[in-house]
Amino acid sequence: MIDIEAACLPVGMGSATNLNDLVLKLFEIGAVKFGNFTLKSGIQSPVYFDLRVIISYPDLMIDVSEHLYQASKTGSTYQSVCGVPYTALPLATCISTAHKFPMLIRRKEAKDYGTKKIIEGHYKPGDVCLVVEDVVTSGSSVLETVLSLQQEEINVTDAVVLVDREQGGKDMLKTKGIKLHSVCTITQILEVLGNMGKLEQDVINRTKQFIHDNRFNPNGNVKRSPEDEGGDRSIKRVKRVLTYGDRAKLCSHSVAKFLFTTMEDKQTNLALSADVTTGAELLRLADAVGPHICILKTHIDIISDFKPDLVHDLSHLAEKHGFLIFEDRKFADIGNTVKHQYSSGVYRISDWSHIINAHALPGPGIVQGLKEVGLVKDRACLLIAEMSSKGNLATGDYAKATLKMAEEHDDFVIGFITQSKLSNDPNWVHITPGVKLTRGKDSLGQQYLTPREVICDKECDIIIVGRGITEAEDSVVAAKAFQEAGYNAYLERMQKT
Repeated sequence: MIDIEAACLPVGMGSATNLNDLVLKLFEIGAVKFGNFTLKSGIQSPVYFDLRVIISYPDLMIDVSEHLYQASKTGSTYQSVCGVPYTALPLATCISTAHKFPMLIRRKEAKDYGTKKIIEGHYKPGDVCLVVEDVVTSGSSVLETVLSLQQEEINVTDAVVLVDREQGGKDMLKTKGIKLHSVCTITQILEVLGNMGKLEQDVINRTKQFIHDNRFNPNGNVKRSPEDEGGDRSIKRVKRVLTYGDRAKLCSHSVAKFLFTTMEDKQTNLALSADVTTGAELLRLADAVGPHICILKTHIDIISDFKPDLVHDLSHLAEKHGFLIFEDRKFADIGNTVKHQYSSGVYRISDWSHIINAHALPGPGIVQGLKEVGLVKDRACLLIAEMSSKGNLATGDYAKATLKMAEEHDDFVIGFITQSKLSNDPNWVHITPGVKLTRGKDSLGQQYLTPREVICDKECDIIIVGRGITEAEDSVVAAKAFQEAGYNAYLERMQKT
């Protein structure tokens, strides 16, 4: 067992520079920037941290890691350190090698071969691990790593971060029994750079106001299991299934955040596939079923009497009833082509559809092309990872490659069309088509699952229902039945730990 207070500074490591010098260096290399920046959430921020550039400055990386080590010295004992993927990994490595701490690595996804572990390294149940991070805003990234460690019966009582943005992350982690130590806060950075004449007072004031106006609820991100309520800092058991509301607070993309919030508020995980052929029928369905759904899925190109006013009226109904419009276009061409298909032509999909989807088959260029149009309009994309039709070719490694593509474009991609959960990351939305109240198939190879199979067994988030509602004698009664079945399955799943 290693006592942090007693640990000695290795020969040649040297002591950390003072905080003023460190802040100035981070500012000079562009790791801390001030101006006008669009965050992944779409929010305009006067400050941006790009701490990944630290890895290009070895002396600075060592200095930062030493500051992190010093900040974590509270007299606690640890068996290991673990950096939050990815920027904190080299920082944790420096701490590990300099101060002789064993290091653990948390994978974002388990391998499908070999040991299939999420946590790599040698450890024993009951070990204590220090989590290392570069910057904390809401605390969600630290908490995700903590949860992965705890699932391996590794205890976490403390985390250390280079920059605390003072937006609620420290308080949220405290409610989970985790003490966050920071090298510096954004307030300290502003003070240091202000005193050095590097920032105008207006920039300082705007940044302080932004931080004040954009704080996260410390009690809202992850619900505590009954064992946690007593204040046990080891948090021996954790709730593994987050509520839709919890996930809304973790999401950085505004569309995903709105979607999860809507699902929680309206108590629905139902998406209606409105495969009708006239504008009047589409609007009738949207208005009638709108109160019971979170998403209305359209095939706008099968509307025989399409007029531009149709999407204007549809958008009005979406706002009235609080659902998102998802144009099921299934883009599948090269980037330059899909860019025009999305933004132009008769339908101008990007003007009115909150969500679109695309096949991963053409490669990352398709996402890049769509993103060039949709990102500035605060739109979102789903990638088609698996399909519900018999004999489809989207199987095996295809789904894994789709997940990887999504991770590389997570500022635009918010989830997947899939038959089962692809990732434990709570930011991803898993949406499953082909749902009826009883299992079966149609004459064209569509295979149906029940709401409980989708939500509980497959661990997906949203059920897509088409003919079960559109061909029902009373579409509203049918929609209510699917809404109840889907949400009850979600409540059942929530009881699992």
